[in-house]
Amino acid sequence: MAMLAEARQWFEQWIGAVATAVDGVAGRFMRRRSIELDENGDGTFTARLAVSKDGSPSMPVSFRLDHDAPQPPLPADWKSAFDGSRVEVRLRSDQIVSRVLDFPSQASDFLDGMIRAQVDRLTPWSAADAVFGWSSPQLIANDRIEVAFGATAATKVDPLIRMARMLGAASVAVFAPAVGGDGAAQRVTLLDRSLRGLAGPSVPRLLRVGLVSTAAAAAVSLLLNIYLGGWLQSEQDDLQHRIAQRRAALRLDANVDSSGLGLLAKRKQTTPSSVMVLEAVSRVLPDTTYVTELRIEGNKVQVVGLTQDAPSLIRLLEQSPQFTRATFFAPTTRAANESAERFHVEANITAYFGSGS
Repeated sequence: MAMLAEARQWFEQWIGAVATAVDGVAGRFMRRRSIELDENGDGTFTARLAVSKDGSPSMPVSFRLDHDAPQPPLPADWKSAFDGSRVEVRLRSDQIVSRVLDFPSQASDFLDGMIRAQVDRLTPWSAADAVFGWSSPQLIANDRIEVAFGATAATKVDPLIRMARMLGAASVAVFAPAVGGDGAAQRVTLLDRSLRGLAGPSVPRLLRVGLVSTAAAAAVSLLLNIYLGGWLQSEQDDLQHRIAQRRAALRLDANVDSSGLGLLAKRKQTTPSSVMVLEAVSRVLPDTTYVTELRIEGNKVQVVGLTQDAPSLIRLLEQSPQFTRATFFAPTTRAANESAERFHVEANITAYFGSGS
């Protein structure tokens, strides 16, 4: 709770500081309407505009304060004139306690504390119950300075401040006549108080709304960052996983392709083609032998045909490096109308027939 209270206090101080800064900037570009309020001998006040503008009341108006409100009530144009204006009150001299004070010149930087400490001695009131001020210090003989001091009761000024605030004035200043040590008339500022900012009362509210909106936007952005960041990270991980799978598949396909090519090359080298088997058979068989059938089944070749000497074919095939285990797979026959023997020979084909180049 203490931390929350401290944070709230800091927040309000920040709001006040920013509002003051905004008000200061606005004061450079906005000129306030000034209303002079003079106290009369009968206790009434007369208000007049310092500079009359179009649409502003041109005639002064007099009234008496009754429970902090002007009586008779102000006309509508004067109420509008007071709104946002600077009210400068000039009190009568018989309502002021005036003194001429002198101090060593070295005390010019400490006048506030030195004069405040003497208020209860110089006036009938204490410093808390009085409204007081002094003029700019004037250098006099013997390395001393002189100021014109003026004071009045706070109960005299407070109703004027409340009236100005009720009428919407931006600021109020109270001045008192004084006489310097040389007899020259001077004006002492007893009070100069801002009642509302030039930028309007909505500035603190707008600042609060803006700060809360900024905090809310930051919180939403943080939540979106957490959510979207997690989702994007998940998507990135999934994408990287799929890329890794695809790369592995490509490597596997490359291995399969290379192994397939190797198998094909090996098969080319180890499996004889029909043309090569036919060529090898034609080299082995004599010119008097005629082949009518040639079948290749796996690693075996079967040859059927006509020859003059069938048993010699077995020997010729065995002598060839391309064939082994030659034998008859069917009886040798001779027809009555044929001069040659019909043979049926088979042999194993060796695994290597050369590169073929």
